[in-house]
Amino acid sequence: MKRIRIITELLLAGFLLINVSLFPQIKEIKHVIVFGVDGMSPNGIKHAKTPNMEFLMKNGAYTMHGRSVLPTVSTPNWEAIISGADLIQTGILSNEWESHDFSINPVTTAPNEDMFPTIFGTIRQQMPDAEIGAIYHWDGFGRLYEKSAPNYDVNGKDECNTTELAANYIKSKKPTFTFIHLDNVDGAGHESGHGSPEYFNAVGKADSLLGIILQAAKDAGIYESTLFIVCADHGGIGYGHGGNSMDELEVPFIMSGPKVKKGYELKLPYYQYDNAATVAFVLGVKLSYACIGRPVSYAFEGFPVPEMKEEKVLLEQPVIFPEKHFYAPAGGLFVDEAPEVIIKNSEKDGDVRFTLDGSEPDKNSPIYASPFKLDKSAVVSAKAFKGANEESKTSRAFFRVIKSNEGHGLKYSSYELNFVQFLPIFENLTPVKTGQVYECRIDKVEHRGENYAVKFEGYIKISKPGKYNFYTLSDDGSKLFIDGKNIVNNDGDHGTLEKSGSVELTEGMHELKVTYFNGGGGQWLDIYYKGPGIPKQIIPANELYISK
Repeated sequence: MKRIRIITELLLAGFLLINVSLFPQIKEIKHVIVFGVDGMSPNGIKHAKTPNMEFLMKNGAYTMHGRSVLPTVSTPNWEAIISGADLIQTGILSNEWESHDFSINPVTTAPNEDMFPTIFGTIRQQMPDAEIGAIYHWDGFGRLYEKSAPNYDVNGKDECNTTELAANYIKSKKPTFTFIHLDNVDGAGHESGHGSPEYFNAVGKADSLLGIILQAAKDAGIYESTLFIVCADHGGIGYGHGGNSMDELEVPFIMSGPKVKKGYELKLPYYQYDNAATVAFVLGVKLSYACIGRPVSYAFEGFPVPEMKEEKVLLEQPVIFPEKHFYAPAGGLFVDEAPEVIIKNSEKDGDVRFTLDGSEPDKNSPIYASPFKLDKSAVVSAKAFKGANEESKTSRAFFRVIKSNEGHGLKYSSYELNFVQFLPIFENLTPVKTGQVYECRIDKVEHRGENYAVKFEGYIKISKPGKYNFYTLSDDGSKLFIDGKNIVNNDGDHGTLEKSGSVELTEGMHELKVTYFNGGGGQWLDIYYKGPGIPKQIIPANELYISK
């Protein structure tokens, strides 16, 4: 009996030891400051002037390939960041969520409040004397955590006021945990477009405000004992976000402080919900059992890098020039000229291999050595390779090359509208402008105002018979017709959205018609196709004709 008791006690002691080792405290870290920037993409950091973020990366650990949760909108993602869980655990599915109005219950709730537990409440419960602050620019952030947890809970008037309030709080209270939320970058993305000069300027401004926070920590005398984390909820594309593209899904994650490896790029996957787990890890508190986040422990000195046997290490993607911009992919339309293909290796070493037919490059594909020219349309695919198991995702560019004297193009008619939510009946309208373009692109069509419609008409040449998929990527609505039959219906008032349809086509010329409308705000149109031996791509302009 005594022996059984001893064995039981040893097993219990071992379990407790393992449990504690999962949540060790980095003793040198006494304070954590999270600087969250709404809508800040990795692309924004790369192209903006960000000396403070660059300093933290040089002196800390980082990734530009973090993953947000879906949908790529603010509420579910900020909740993931502060809770350590995904929406299936938190029950927060969209921006419409409210603590009193939701469709899915959280799997568990905080001790004193009817919502999923967050890092705010966790610290308060397990560190009762901790000083905790939440200072946020977007008022919606304030509904996502236990309101009883922070000592200081304030909604700033704008990004500057929010930063000033946070800096004064840090200097006066030397808080254990501070979360700062800025909203100016997301606003610039919606107003001027992600990737616009205004967007990059907003990222640069956020970086300058980060500098104020770093200085506040120095003035408070806590800089050397503080872990700084810079994060974002989602990226963006065009004038919005919420979709499934990598531009919207990938987010930056930067941290710097005591025991953090310097200049260390995080190669293993990082998810939004790992943020709260990392804060809990360094402060020595335990998140709820329902949480799925894992601390980025291997970024700290003395902690091993988890093994990823038989798994590939992800390299940075090559960049193909001309670069993508807004919704326009890399490449472009070239009339009476041979485009030069330039590919940049984003890694310091290794090889970039490429193909010209849209197929996936492999280690047997040609190595890119220098710029080269194209004499015909091509789908250029490029991929970085290094060592035995390191490679990047594939980058693609669509080059459309045509001669101006070969009858290529489409006729268009544009129409002015009052506010509408669906495509109009074009037969009842009189065009205000007609002309010709080489592609179904509204940026080449003359129109006045933001409420208008366009009809494109012409022919598409099919060289290989078989099943073809057609796609319209549009903001707002669009439809695509082949030989008078509606193949793609992407109608309605919506952000940039892709829809598709399929049809069997014989070899030869087929009538093509595309209709589009914009009901105000953002606007875009691109037409893609895929067929027998033809990879998905913008329909090459050399396959479009004014007449048979």
